[in-house]
Amino acid sequence: MRGEERPKELAHAELVTGWVRRLRPDASEELLLAARAHHVRRWEIPRDSYPDGRSGYLRWRRALHDLHARVAGDALAGAGYEPDLIERVQAIIRKRGLGKDPEVQALEDALCLVFLETQFDALADRLDTEKMDDVVRKTLVKMSDAGKALALTLELGEDERAALARALRT
Repeated sequence: MRGEERPKELAHAELVTGWVRRLRPDASEELLLAARAHHVRRWEIPRDSYPDGRSGYLRWRRALHDLHARVAGDALAGAGYEPDLIERVQAIIRKRGLGKDPEVQALEDALCLVFLETQFDALADRLDTEKMDDVVRKTLVKMSDAGKALALTLELGEDERAALARALRT
């Protein structure tokens, strides 16, 4: 996993599942299935198939959530899972109840932690300090206190750690 060559989306699913398990040692089967399936076949809808800008980005993300939920639902139905469980997995993947549903929040925290763990340093190399601080603030605002506490345990570079500290102060 960490430091090992893997297909990108498989590695991402494994990392998210690992963070979910740390955040919620009592994680339900539905949450664990959602963590594994939240990016299934992500490559089918490339970002450049939607317009640039925030509106295009948000439309792309909604389309991805729908794709991931549909594919996961089909796979789970094919494996014999009950409709109620499938609907719950799909709701978690679609992030319904974010900020209110503890399982949806755990998935969001895990996604943010994987972003910070795997993409933060490359992004910091491309963005100026002000823009980077904005990205970190937007990431942290989506996270629970437990998720933020885990973010502080990540092995980050000096610039990334400073950006995280600045964002946590605001």
